[in-house]
Amino acid sequence: MRNLRIRLILIILLLTVTAVKAELKLPALFTDNMILQQQMEVPIWGWSDNKSDITIKTSWDGKTYTAVLGSEGKWQVKMNTPVAGGSYTITIQQGSETKSIRNVLVGEVWLCSGQSNMEMPLKGFPGQPVLGGNEQIVHSTNNQIRFITVPRATVLSPEKDFEGNWQEAKPQTVADFSATAWYFGSLLQEVLKVPVGLIHVSYGGSSVEAWMNEEMLKDFSEIKIPNTEEDLKKDPNRVPTTLFNGMLAPVIGYGIKGSIWYQGESNYERPFQYKKLFETMVEDWRGLWEQGDFPFYFAQIAPFNYGQFHPDDALEKYNSAYLREAQLQASKTISNSGIAILMDVAEENNIHPKNKEKGGVRLGLLALTKTYGISGFEFESPEFNTLEINEGKVTVSFNNVPNGITAYDQEITGFQLAGNDRVFYPAEVVLRRKSVILSSSKVQKPVAVRYLFKDYAQAELFSTGGLPVSSFRTDDWEPQD
Repeated sequence: MRNLRIRLILIILLLTVTAVKAELKLPALFTDNMILQQQMEVPIWGWSDNKSDITIKTSWDGKTYTAVLGSEGKWQVKMNTPVAGGSYTITIQQGSETKSIRNVLVGEVWLCSGQSNMEMPLKGFPGQPVLGGNEQIVHSTNNQIRFITVPRATVLSPEKDFEGNWQEAKPQTVADFSATAWYFGSLLQEVLKVPVGLIHVSYGGSSVEAWMNEEMLKDFSEIKIPNTEEDLKKDPNRVPTTLFNGMLAPVIGYGIKGSIWYQGESNYERPFQYKKLFETMVEDWRGLWEQGDFPFYFAQIAPFNYGQFHPDDALEKYNSAYLREAQLQASKTISNSGIAILMDVAEENNIHPKNKEKGGVRLGLLALTKTYGISGFEFESPEFNTLEINEGKVTVSFNNVPNGITAYDQEITGFQLAGNDRVFYPAEVVLRRKSVILSSSKVQKPVAVRYLFKDYAQAELFSTGGLPVSSFRTDDWEPQD
């Protein structure tokens, strides 16, 4: 009889424990070591099977927030964050269940997205190094820099969460983290002297339309939306909507300061479509985040011999300069944006330039000046401004040249001139402080100028601050088949 009573008690205890098992779930974004955007009303969310209210208490101000379960068991509230600092604790309670998020910092949070040149880790890809990456890894320990990486995922419907957690910067974690994002974030942390959080969401070889949802693509009738798993069998990272669903959807809404982007290589064959796609993507990302026109800075793709992919069909339309042009144009039409020019890191037969520091740092310079208002240094590459033709000579002037332009005493061979016949010939170049004078004995009446407007090229002109001039053209002629 006594044994029977003991067994009944044990069964009751087991049933009680089962009944009160953990029902409160937080997404991977809300884990120990996370960084929240400072001085903002930032959301926190999760899920529960329990119908009772949820309280969230923040240690930086002692406030308590109450959340009510919505559809599908999701809850969400917005918390007011203080000026940068920490560490803090966030306590979430529902009934007798309590979860604590510890070692929370408050600072500047940036979303870092794109394809392989954003994904490439500081340790490099197999057989493809990052210049100076190992030295960066050695000196990377910094608990004021935290990051989280969303793993690769290609799916047909939006995901709610992913496997991952926030990590502090140290050699063991930084080695596998995005090199471009690292150089960007570490520059910001060094200059701003506040914690910096980086949310890394990228997938090598991805197209821009893979990072867009069906609603964003509704005006692009030529783009097919996948319907079945069969549609994902070939190059799923280039299938429209798949990366938005699998990787971006789980992080949408997390409080950020802005975003950096390094992508375009996989759209080089469709440059005239890219600008509109990219503009639409940025506009709709901003709409989904509900934070207004947050800063969006992006890298122009570096020159590369894309023609090698079309040995029997070397058409001018495959010239990647057209894609670089589309990106440059987008930087003028997308509000609160900026472009980092990478003409000087090009490698003819390597689509992954080993110099990732220049890209990350140049994105950082844009943010430091345009977002944080720090001045005193150059942050934008020189850009074509005006064209003056006089007696067969062409004077090209540039914007963003406060201290002039330079070729570092190297010969300038990348300019071309054309007349009304639309045939381009190499130009002789006279370099002035803020302009160049072009001429060619084969073009008596020039009407158009091109600079390094080809698939692969190496930068020749720079600002005195070391920022390269983008490839450009002054004509709008269609590429020849």
